[in-house]
Amino acid sequence: MRRFCVNIFLILTLTVVSGQLASAQLFNEQIYKLSRVMSSISNFYVDSVDQDVLVEHAIKEMLKKLDPHSIYLSKEEVRDMEQPLEGEFEGIGIQFNVLNDTIIIISPISGGPSEKVGIQAGDRIIEIESENVAGVGISNQQVRSKLLGEKGTRVTVKVKRRGVTEPIEYTITRDRIPIYSLDAAYMVDDEIGYIRLNRFAQKTTDEFTGALEKLRDKNMKNLILDLRDNSGGYLEQSIKLADQFLESDKEIVYTEGRNIPRSDHKSTSDGNFRDGRLVILMNEGAASASEIVAGAVQDWDRGVIIGRRSFGKGLVQRPVELPDGSMLRLTVARFYTPSGRMIQKPYDDDYEKYMGELFTRFESGELSSRDSIRVADSLQFHTLNSGRLVYGGGGIIPDIFIPVDTAVYTDYYRDLVRFGVLNRYVLTYIDENRSRLTEWDFSSFINEFEIGEEMLDGLTNFGEEDGVELNREEFEKSLPLIKAQVKGLIARDIWDMSEYFQIVNKRDEGVLRAAEIIRDVEKYREILEVGIN
Repeated sequence: MRRFCVNIFLILTLTVVSGQLASAQLFNEQIYKLSRVMSSISNFYVDSVDQDVLVEHAIKEMLKKLDPHSIYLSKEEVRDMEQPLEGEFEGIGIQFNVLNDTIIIISPISGGPSEKVGIQAGDRIIEIESENVAGVGISNQQVRSKLLGEKGTRVTVKVKRRGVTEPIEYTITRDRIPIYSLDAAYMVDDEIGYIRLNRFAQKTTDEFTGALEKLRDKNMKNLILDLRDNSGGYLEQSIKLADQFLESDKEIVYTEGRNIPRSDHKSTSDGNFRDGRLVILMNEGAASASEIVAGAVQDWDRGVIIGRRSFGKGLVQRPVELPDGSMLRLTVARFYTPSGRMIQKPYDDDYEKYMGELFTRFESGELSSRDSIRVADSLQFHTLNSGRLVYGGGGIIPDIFIPVDTAVYTDYYRDLVRFGVLNRYVLTYIDENRSRLTEWDFSSFINEFEIGEEMLDGLTNFGEEDGVELNREEFEKSLPLIKAQVKGLIARDIWDMSEYFQIVNKRDEGVLRAAEIIRDVEKYREILEVGIN
């Protein structure tokens, strides 16, 4: 019997080893094959070729056969990708726009190097390092490349300021400039706070908890968390944010892959908002880390999810650094919510079809009607406290559906936005009226400032000049949206993003519905206990 067991062990061992050797041999043969192709092209092809371009193209096409989120990034793309997630970049610290071939400073970033030397909102940059940049067709990307640079380096700019005859020259020492993931934090009413996050970066949870404390100082008891169009970011930040809402030792998310064992991430005792009523706003632009937070909150019946089905990005990428500074982001596992729902929506080898799936949702009517969401009965799951029915199969389906607002969205309004008319008009209006606008305090502005006929005529004239012909019927239909956007954009320039959202959210159906549900305690509890759509 012992000899028999030893023989079986030897057979199994030899089988495994031979399998590994066969796999290794096949891998080496494929590598040799690719090498021969590259060598043949280099030595014999009729024309000269850029081998770097060929290799990058081959890698990208190869990855398309795997899944939609395994990607190759060049060295430059790696740098650009990491900046917004790291939460800071190196530069001179300004918000700017290019209007009529002129670089207009919207505002210097508070505490940044430009503010410190005296740069002001409304200044026009006409020279950078003695090079004329006005009226030469400069692009936003060209401006960035000239003004960004390593911390401690200097750049000299010359600006034209209204009311000052001669241009003013400044030498600015570049520094680390923060990028914030928190767009807005304010009180909707005496007890409801609103926080909007645009990404999950290194300091997202710190920003969130800081905003939470400030709102609590204003008597906040309940919260609307807006994750619409938040495409995600760092996994650990989504876990830390979900941890703010859950009791300790609750599953937040787990990951698992073919060669990656299951890894569970659970809540701790550090949560700062475990008791107040919570509503999370989602839409088709919310993905990845946003879906982890919403999925955990929904599965534990901790809060109500309002909006539309989220994007459905639930694949885990592992970065593989390559010798030249480029990077491979290879999918190695999938995300699952606490109830076991897979977040990733289905995909096959049709890359273009996958990337156009949101347009398919629009065509199918899913963005207008919850009944158009196709969910298989086999993908039914139940929440972990009350046992409410929820669905897997890709993305987080909300508890309360809010359709796309098509009542005021017209082709005319779309063109005003698409061709930049709205932004250019607001920038011009602010530039001509800045001294008067800065005399307003925000509480008076939000309640008393009106977008009158003169301003609306100015906007439509801008459109006509840019080839956007006035459609009076569509203009009247979109008028509430146009007024809100113009007023909001003015507030964003004079104050900040938080003030912008305070204005546009006054007519936002998602925010209004969220506040309504929070105020109705019985309705809120009923949704979390039995589910109402």
